[in-house]
Amino acid sequence: MNQQAFLAYINPLKDKIYRLSLRFLVSREAAEDATQEVIMKLWNIKDKLNQYNNPQAFAITITKNYCLDQLKLKKNNQLRIVHSNYEDKSKGLQKQIEIKDELAHVSKIIKNLSEQEQLLIQLRDIEQLEYSEIADATNMNETAIRVALSRARKKIREEILKKHRYGTA
Repeated sequence: MNQQAFLAYINPLKDKIYRLSLRFLVSREAAEDATQEVIMKLWNIKDKLNQYNNPQAFAITITKNYCLDQLKLKKNNQLRIVHSNYEDKSKGLQKQIEIKDELAHVSKIIKNLSEQEQLLIQLRDIEQLEYSEIADATNMNETAIRVALSRARKKIREEILKKHRYGTA
């Protein structure tokens, strides 16, 4: 695979690699470093990439493993999803504050899910991967993924309703 073909292969994947890295590592700098490392790993095996049926699932698996290795090295088990990129200039200040508060609350809820549930929420609901792609990346069967996602979403929904019903954070 030449450089041009590699760029065509990696361009659709690099944003997903970055977002998944950011989800695991929290820090933007660490996520950028992880993205570069994963791309370098893919570059080093560029001649073998054609052997993989699903390049996206393969790249996600490499990213997940790299990030988990980094977390083990740092002995950091705090996994968070941070959504600080949301900005809408047309909304009033009060609405922006409400949205930011709600996103922070949802992030806190997701942080309290199991590691597997967090990963599945990230891959399906945030990255919008197909169940088959998630199955390839996680070595789970599609039915187990659907069940785990359903349970995770139910937990999130119950916590959001509890906050709105009782006004607790």
